[in-house]
Amino acid sequence: MLASLCVAFGVFLSGFVINEPAPYELFLAVLIGIWAIFGLKLSRHIAPLIVLYLVFNIGGMFSILTMEDVKDTPMYMAVSLFLAFTAMFFAAIIEADPRRLTLIFRAYLLAAIITSLLGILGYLGVLPGGDVFTRYGRAMGAFQDPNVFGPYLVLPALYLMHGLLTGTLKAAPLRILGLMILVLGVFFSFSRAAWGLLAIAMALLVVIMLIKERTGAFRLKILVMSLIGALLLVGAIIVALQFDQIADLFSDRAKLVQAYDGARLGRFERHAIGFLMALEHPLGIGPLEFGLMWGEDTHNIWLKALMDYGWLGFVSYVALIVWTLVLGFRYLLRDRPWQPYLMLAYIVLLGHAIIGNVIDTDHWRHFYLLMGIVWGCIALEMRWQSNLRAQAATAGWHRA
Repeated sequence: MLASLCVAFGVFLSGFVINEPAPYELFLAVLIGIWAIFGLKLSRHIAPLIVLYLVFNIGGMFSILTMEDVKDTPMYMAVSLFLAFTAMFFAAIIEADPRRLTLIFRAYLLAAIITSLLGILGYLGVLPGGDVFTRYGRAMGAFQDPNVFGPYLVLPALYLMHGLLTGTLKAAPLRILGLMILVLGVFFSFSRAAWGLLAIAMALLVVIMLIKERTGAFRLKILVMSLIGALLLVGAIIVALQFDQIADLFSDRAKLVQAYDGARLGRFERHAIGFLMALEHPLGIGPLEFGLMWGEDTHNIWLKALMDYGWLGFVSYVALIVWTLVLGFRYLLRDRPWQPYLMLAYIVLLGHAIIGNVIDTDHWRHFYLLMGIVWGCIALEMRWQSNLRAQAATAGWHRA
């Protein structure tokens, strides 16, 4: 019980990353160390996660060798390796006890609602000193960047939406309130990636649940509640747009291509330049060097992998994402106690892989948590299948 509560508290801390190292890193470093001393088990079921993340980081270490001045890159790689360990840690403890999934999701939800409220109140200027929770006129909650804050809120928003679609009417008002807070937080982040991620995730959740649930009555319930929810969300956004400050920023951020995207040496041109550079630098050019060279970071996780981790890191990262999504999809609709958690984390992880084309998710703490949840559920399914085969073999031996 104490161990599980410590895990929940660690997840809760993921919503508060104003300074680095954040309390999340410090607490999890201690927790993982203690857990390792007292018997953290890494099973063969999560071996691909372990091996590919280690190879990915080895690629980054090789990339440092190409630099004349290493600057702060060893610390950057230490953070990368630590975050990879957090993904392995979450996968291992979920495989050991799937009941921890409930605690993880509830702790994540609580942190998301608090940090979302901080961002909303700070953006609206009704919180004393609330400007610390905003940047560039955009809400960022207790984060350092609105573009991380917005996507962080998507998984708990999907969790509440799933509860609305499958839960009782008694709990619906609180879930609706929480969902509105999270959606407004995403909206006020004015992150196009977060907007797209939320829209994709909600649509995928409805589609998957319509496929999974076979009864006509339940499918009708999902469609009706989804329609009502969409209308409420649109209504809330329309109300928010009545304020000139919000409407002006929204009209600017809603453009698919910004000036800094398509301009000379803008985001898209830098992508092309970076991929050409990768052909000449198979080991990469060193962590963070691309941003120093061109004045802007890669804003593309695939290019980030090539530049900071070399071809070795890039291939291992692509292999890990593909392996995770293929295995997760294979187990997505199986009727298991952990199926809802796998479904929610898988949808949001898939969304992150998509938005990775226009944003860098390399050091996003919640991304590694998502990987850990999905691989923990994959490991649970593999263990389930192993037990079934063992039971079948035992039954056959007894009959013989």
